[in-house]
Amino acid sequence: MSWPPLTTLDELDAIEAASAHGPVLLFKHSTRCSISSTALHRLQRAWQAADAPVHLLDLLRHRALSDAIAARYGVRHESPQVLVIRDGRCVYQASHLAITYQDLAVAMQG
Repeated sequence: MSWPPLTTLDELDAIEAASAHGPVLLFKHSTRCSISSTALHRLQRAWQAADAPVHLLDLLRHRALSDAIAARYGVRHESPQVLVIRDGRCVYQASHLAITYQDLAVAMQG
């Protein structure tokens, strides 16, 4: 499964606008971290095509964008980290191996 990359502030603005119509998931991923890879692969195996839109941020290539996300949504930067954005606000976040499909499915419904 391939998730669209998040690479620019303009894309983040578009994601935030889209969150007015339903939840959007952001996955902040470090390509050099085995925990991040494990969390991402577990989530990708469980993710259903009917689930809400998802976007993947490569932290090593786009650290400034990750910092902008932390500032915009009032969350501490972590890696790996997932954020559920709804109505322009972060309504759920988890990091490391606390990232689970079951918890995200509930957060996306909520």
